Amino acid sequence: MESIKYHLTIKELPETERPREKLCRYGSNGLTDAEILAILIGTGSRKETALDLAAKLINDINNEGGLRALLDMTVEELSRFRGMGTAKACKVLAAAELARRIVHSGDAGTAIRSPQDAAGYLMQDMRYLKREHFKVMLLNIKNHVLSLEDVSIGSLNTSIVHPREIFKMPIKKSAAAILLAHNHPSGDPTPSQEDINITRRICEAGKIIGIDVLDHIIIGDGRFTSLKEKGII
Repeated sequence: MESIKYHLTIKELPETERPREKLCRYGSNGLTDAEILAILIGTGSRKETALDLAAKLINDINNEGGLRALLDMTVEELSRFRGMGTAKACKVLAAAELARRIVHSGDAGTAIRSPQDAAGYLMQDMRYLKREHFKVMLLNIKNHVLSLEDVSIGSLNTSIVHPREIFKMPIKKSAAAILLAHNHPSGDPTPSQEDINITRRICEAGKIIGIDVLDHIIIGDGRFTSLKEKGII
């Protein structure tokens, strides 16, 4: 007869080792990444606790750049991990997005005076993304950041954007100017001819609408290219 392995549930763990109880008693700073993720996951499977699932998930995504990889995952991709599923994946990704927004909520009002300022604002958020993300930074008349808006997410090496998508939020939020940004998952921020062409189209549209396009920053792995510095804008 096949032996049956017995697995402790989280409720059967000593109270000092249960993630939720530890959070209540010691605060969130005392939790490991796996314990925080286990609280979000909530329940485990028949053979593993939520803590086991969290530890395995973190081990797997460490090969994709660590916890930051969650920001670039879809529900479908995350739910493929054994023991996850659509509901759990939605909770985890919603928490990851909330964390990203909290980090940037303190950035409103940051002044962008140079391509280096813009790249510094964008680099940590965009350098490790596995797909091409196109974003638009909204600025007021003093070049203070109003918000950073996602425009599109492409495949491994392409992101399709149209001027009408670019200017939708700047018009709605009465931005005085915008700054374009996208990443190259290859890590090389050299602009392609397509990057140059779409930038010029967006600049022309901006002139018609009355919203200045100050620059287009291409983010690589620790490097960036300013199309303004290259004389393209």
